[in-house]
Amino acid sequence: MTLLGDQYASSDEETRISETQLVVAAPDVSLQANPTNAALDYGPARPEQGPLNPYKSTQGSSFKRKNALTGNAQEVAISDATFSTHHRTFQSLGYTMDPSGSGAYVGDLTRALRVRDDPPTSPSKRMDSVYRRKRQKRGDASIVDGEGAYKGPWARFQEDEDTLGEAELSSEEEYLEEAIVPARSSAVTKLASDYQEDLTNTETTQFHGTSPLDYQNRTYMHVPQDLDIDLRAELGSTQNYHPKKLIHTWKSHTKAINALRFFPNFGHLLLSASADTKVKLWDVYHSRSLLRTYSGHTKSVTDTTFSPSGTHFLTGSYDRHMKLWDTETGACISRFQTSTKAVPHVLRFYPSTDTHEFLVGTSDKKIVQFDTRSGEMTQEYDHHLQAVNTITFCDENRRFITTSDDRSLRAWEYNIPVPIKYIAEPHLFSLVRATPHPNGKSVAFQSADNQIVVYASTDRFRQNRKKSFRGHNTAGYAIDVSISPDGQFLMSGDSSGFVCFWDFKSCKMWHKIQAHEGATVCAQWHPKESSKVATAGLDGAIKYWD
Repeated sequence: MTLLGDQYASSDEETRISETQLVVAAPDVSLQANPTNAALDYGPARPEQGPLNPYKSTQGSSFKRKNALTGNAQEVAISDATFSTHHRTFQSLGYTMDPSGSGAYVGDLTRALRVRDDPPTSPSKRMDSVYRRKRQKRGDASIVDGEGAYKGPWARFQEDEDTLGEAELSSEEEYLEEAIVPARSSAVTKLASDYQEDLTNTETTQFHGTSPLDYQNRTYMHVPQDLDIDLRAELGSTQNYHPKKLIHTWKSHTKAINALRFFPNFGHLLLSASADTKVKLWDVYHSRSLLRTYSGHTKSVTDTTFSPSGTHFLTGSYDRHMKLWDTETGACISRFQTSTKAVPHVLRFYPSTDTHEFLVGTSDKKIVQFDTRSGEMTQEYDHHLQAVNTITFCDENRRFITTSDDRSLRAWEYNIPVPIKYIAEPHLFSLVRATPHPNGKSVAFQSADNQIVVYASTDRFRQNRKKSFRGHNTAGYAIDVSISPDGQFLMSGDSSGFVCFWDFKSCKMWHKIQAHEGATVCAQWHPKESSKVATAGLDGAIKYWD
């Protein structure tokens, strides 16, 4: 061995080391394991405890794999018809034959043994024979009347004979049961058949002010002249701006408000119709208080509209009645109802100062024209296929446009019940609200697909596809749309409580205000103010903006 150590041994020494036997520190232990087993079958054994596990395999300690929610279901080759038959038998009788083909029964064995002579998967022959014995014989076809006469399929059962008795009544005889004595009672009165009192013809009004007359014996109908704005000026002579702040809130209604209307031409009064069956009149200037309440409907008021002079207004309700009211005194002048007693959806006076006629769009697909003097129907426009939503006069009041839930638009000549224009396009949605432009050349419609579309109100009635106002949500609600008196801005409510303003020329949204907690369904521009609007929503509040 050299001085360099064992690791630096010479080649002769390496030869000698390789010839020696190697020592293995960890001897190899062969495992007697079957690679196909799911678990090892060697090692320290543990005693089994508890009841027998039905899912435990007999080979080793592995468990059967569950192929159903409750355990292991054995697959059996069976047709769908046979399975359905056995399943229905088990559901109805509580037992059925074993599908394995052994001939045994499963389920209620006691009941199965009691009727084992009859196959459980078919109707009982024994019961059929019992029914046959109970039925009369069909008789001889050669015998017409008397004993043994032919009865055929009209042969009765024994139960029917017991019910009818021995004697059979002829077609001309009248059956009278002796045990029942007819009671001699008086006729039922109308009060006994009424479930509630009929209040449709009962109208009341209440004045909420201190005095109906001022110091000059003028009522609230008088147009105020002590303001910083001339309400008698020409309509559209003032430039409009979109409002930015809330200046007043009226609260008196207990339910959602369905319609808002400013007094025509002047706007010093505001009329509101609500789902609480009430119609209220508000003062826009001075005290801004509640002036009068009109009560007469029994259900939610759907719409209201002023006459062109403002001295009267119409209301329609879900009680299927329309009523004409006096704005000043609160008296109900007349009542109207369609021949089919349909629900009025939209009401419009003919826009003329000396008018005595109005149109109503109903739920039974018709537009009906009434005369307020006689109270009778004078014309009927019947071409829509579903409920009518809007009525808009155009072309110097010689024509009017109607829209309906049938996704169509129709134009009519006044007093002529045949449409002169019919528009129904595949992409057109229901048009639920409408407002005319002050220039009289177009009409803006609130569409049910969250946009406002514009149609020309001239001869062709074509859609202006360049004007589409978007950015608000209205689906599911009938939300008002209004145009400023100078035609510069367009306003609409929103299902989230917003009030949105667009520039009518560029279709750009200028402003959006959070106005109400629920949906804002009513929005109206003041006819003379430069930037004042009124809004109302499902919360029952009316808000005045500037």
